[in-house]
Amino acid sequence: MGQMHSPQGGPPKGPQPIPGVDAIIAVGSGKGGVGKTTISVNLAIALAKLGKRVGLLDGDVYGPNIPLMMGTSATPDVTPQNQIVPLEAHGVKVLAVGLLNPGDEPLIWRGPMLHSLMKQFLEQVLWGELDYLIVDLPPGTGDVAISLIQTVPLTGAVVVSTPSDVALQDARKAIEMFRQVKVDILGMVENMSSFHCPHCQKEIDIFSKGGAVRTAEQYGLPNLGQIDLDPEVRRGGDGGCPVALAGETATSKSFYDLARRLMQRTAEVKAEAADFIQIQ
Repeated sequence: MGQMHSPQGGPPKGPQPIPGVDAIIAVGSGKGGVGKTTISVNLAIALAKLGKRVGLLDGDVYGPNIPLMMGTSATPDVTPQNQIVPLEAHGVKVLAVGLLNPGDEPLIWRGPMLHSLMKQFLEQVLWGELDYLIVDLPPGTGDVAISLIQTVPLTGAVVVSTPSDVALQDARKAIEMFRQVKVDILGMVENMSSFHCPHCQKEIDIFSKGGAVRTAEQYGLPNLGQIDLDPEVRRGGDGGCPVALAGETATSKSFYDLARRLMQRTAEVKAEAADFIQIQ
């Protein structure tokens, strides 16, 4: 069967794969301040350290923190063919709005401009051969998330939340959004799960505990991991040396456990999709 075309004779409409990219995974939260970007950065590094080819796209145009957290601030090169060359940091290919719009000046853009930016970041970037492209979404369920879903076929999504009821209320909205647009949810991550006092060694549940795990169970989703509230995570992010690079700490190991579970879930979802296509 030949290639399908639109009635006008143009290319087929709908989401189009990125050549060379095996899996595209969105990381969302529905709410700001839950550490979604921290999860994205450390997950990408852990996957790279486990031998995978990884790209990290900062889709959070309102708070593009990935350049700071990855310790890179150079401006990406652009080829004569007008394609963007992503930077590389800690073994991960990186592209972020913050690299193109440095400093503290905010981006005040409406939906159509954001859609054009996301399409450019996905279609005009020399990502090369990647096993995983991790896309850090902005909080909420708005324009950037919808543009991503309309532009490329997502392999799946990861929903990040703290255990608090307030954060989980918005995380449930993110879950429902992904389900409505037919995106597989790979699982949930509970961030800032608990805090271990360095003085008395007691576990303190600052943001409650287990809420995201219970929510995952309610929705029939896998619990991909629980990440403790650890000052080293903040120090690593602020210093451009994420905690996943410190492989011997308990928190660092938790990110590698998360990466392994994500790899397994991604393989399962891709296998299910392949089986569905064969049946069709």
